[in-house]
Amino acid sequence: QVQLVESGGGLVQAGDSLRLSCAASGRTFSSYAMGWFRQAPGKEREFVAYISSSGGSTYYADSVKGRFTISRDNAKNTVYLQMNSLKSEDTAVYYCAGNNRRSYSSTDPLSYDYWGQGTQVTVSS
Repeated sequence: QVQLVESGGGLVQAGDSLRLSCAASGRTFSSYAMGWFRQAPGKEREFVAYISSSGGSTYYADSVKGRFTISRDNAKNTVYLQMNSLKSEDTAVYYCAGNNRRSYSSTDPLSYDYWGQGTQVTVSS
């Protein structure tokens, strides 16, 4: 089992950058695939980015491709989301999530068993 705690959110202006962090407890973090999701008010939770357990594979939602970068440091039990060129439509609560299943959909929230509490990102235009 793993516990996840996000940090790094805040209020920024359009065009600015933020880096979110997700710190994981437990000694098996390196066996977990990780994802970032976000949820805006009145909208469903949506996929943002995915990284495999080794970090060798990543995948992004089209809406963030080229602007956001997911990475992980298994020695520090941490996954990151570097967000550049932020837009007002990026405003949402951002969640990190993890799973250690053998088979899963990287973009489906239902494939993830562990979730952080979320961190608010607000982008003013």
